[in-house]
Amino acid sequence: MSIFNSFDISASGLTAQRFRMDIIAENVANANSTRTEDGSPYVRKVVTFEEKGETKSFSRIFHSALNNRKQGGVKVGGVYEDTWTQANMVYDPSHPDADENGYVTYPNVDVVTEMTNLIDASRSYEANATAFNASKSIASKGLDMGQS
Repeated sequence: MSIFNSFDISASGLTAQRFRMDIIAENVANANSTRTEDGSPYVRKVVTFEEKGETKSFSRIFHSALNNRKQGGVKVGGVYEDTWTQANMVYDPSHPDADENGYVTYPNVDVVTEMTNLIDASRSYEANATAFNASKSIASKGLDMGQS
């Protein structure tokens, strides 16, 4: 594994966590959006990550480990709508989006959960930045030793 692989791994983590923070910000911004373009309330989005690279089966992982070509890193696996959390029903008959019973369907976004996820993503981003800077420092020290 070269020093540049560690740069790639840290950079992929930075990119993935930044994307996760963008989706969390979108969720918080739409926490009270009762109507989207299609007329339904906003649905919370969730980001999933997966290992970067094309190795999926055990035999491929085994052969790549033997040949020392494991790429490493993380990538965004997908952005999915949260269908397992219930939407919030609030009684407000004066609201323009109220149904015939006077209930308004608000998004399934819990701001406390989103802020907790944002702190988690921020800490992960910081950890990747620290790892990147450590790799950069190691590479710099190696170059300094080579000049001596």
